[in-house]
Amino acid sequence: MHRRRLLQSAALALCPAACEQKHRAPLPFVTLADLDAMLETKQTTPLLLVEHFLERIAQIDSSGPRVNSILEMNPDAKTIAASCKPGLLHGLPILIKDNIETADSMQTTAGSLALSDHKPKRDAALVTRLREAGAVIFGKTNLSEWANIRSPNSTSGWSARGGLTRNPHRLTHSASGSSSGSAAAVAAGLAPAAIGTETNGSIVSPASACGIVGFKPTVGLISGTGIIPITHHQDTAGPMTLTVRDAALLMQVLADHFTIELKADALKGARLGVLREQSGKHPQVLALFEATLQKLRDAGAIIVDSVELPNAQEAGTLAWKAMLIELRTDMNAYLDQRGGDVHSLAELIAFNEQHRDAEMPHFGQEFFVQAEKLGTLEIIAAGQKARELAKQLAGTEGIDAALKAHNLDALICPTNDPAGMIDLKKGDEDVRVASTPAAVAGYPHLTVPMGFVESLPVGFSIIGAANDDAHILALGHAFEQITQARRSPTFVVE
Repeated sequence: MHRRRLLQSAALALCPAACEQKHRAPLPFVTLADLDAMLETKQTTPLLLVEHFLERIAQIDSSGPRVNSILEMNPDAKTIAASCKPGLLHGLPILIKDNIETADSMQTTAGSLALSDHKPKRDAALVTRLREAGAVIFGKTNLSEWANIRSPNSTSGWSARGGLTRNPHRLTHSASGSSSGSAAAVAAGLAPAAIGTETNGSIVSPASACGIVGFKPTVGLISGTGIIPITHHQDTAGPMTLTVRDAALLMQVLADHFTIELKADALKGARLGVLREQSGKHPQVLALFEATLQKLRDAGAIIVDSVELPNAQEAGTLAWKAMLIELRTDMNAYLDQRGGDVHSLAELIAFNEQHRDAEMPHFGQEFFVQAEKLGTLEIIAAGQKARELAKQLAGTEGIDAALKAHNLDALICPTNDPAGMIDLKKGDEDVRVASTPAAVAGYPHLTVPMGFVESLPVGFSIIGAANDDAHILALGHAFEQITQARRSPTFVVE
């Protein structure tokens, strides 16, 4: 065998009769592990996989239900599939969020027209890893433009370049953001996996809203080189998949020296602390959560109810203050080294004004304008102090203190309330998402499907200490086995 298998796949149980065929197309909602098994047993080929998903994208994304999650297809995908390298991901098709650089036939624009005429000179570090592992990067996903840092009135999933991505479970509702396209594409069966990015909620929020697995790793575990930035203190890429097993498989490629053991009984004896303040007040979500807690108890987990993060709100406020300052610094550095027609945040603001009809038909760029004013040495120094205190409050005195005080393995809560309806005139509804503490601390946060409320997915969050990523994924895998809550979307329009 030319690659190490993560765990034995269940692919051969999908369709016993069809498995006797020499080559066959996969089912729409098939995991990376299943596809790996099909390739190993020569039931399919990398080229056939790419052709299968390209056909499904044509049927569902650009016509039919029009989820509109794919921004651009790789015109060389079939050629790459025919000659992809051996490795852990050999022949497996992966989608990439459009703020992750690829030096190929595709563009990298963060959904903005300002970057559409100048391509990056090299692949992002994580893209290099995927290619070396044999993955077929066959498209770029839409996103909330500039990863949702342009305006407080934005609509998640909308970009000037890509238009609006919709939730495949209810097309009238938000896919959330900013990794909207990555989440919606995987949920709709347009790809077995995608790579998203998160600064605060941009992986876990769309993953939970679309009913898939999303993993935000410890910041720094995956290289941020080649990712269009907001702030290097919180930015990270992460896997968005159908199963935790698949997320773990991708982490083995994306991170150095990442090893993991997935056991179905990992919850037995695990001490899990309930974050009540982060769980919201939605009655149906809380009822679903209570039923889920009982399943955890039945699986042998010890539930500690409840656990407080007393500094969470202050940490979030300080981090936001620092983020706008860091946005200007990090964006200027990125745009300057990339080249093209836009070399700074100030020039980007001017571009958007010059192309207002295309770039700002629904919302403005208030955050950009605010950040551009924060360039003095005094302000930058104040931002550094705010960042240091935010990390301390969210991490050492927040998550770490809570885990230690109660001798916990992880913290848990519902990831989200049901996604809101899309309204381009008003922007996003204020829907609760439990992302800020882990985002500000830079700690791992996994969301796994928990169930449905009002026919929309709700996720279950597992949050841990820095670099405890493998343990969090192991707990998530065990959770997934006892809940089996993910289901295929119906593309309802109502």
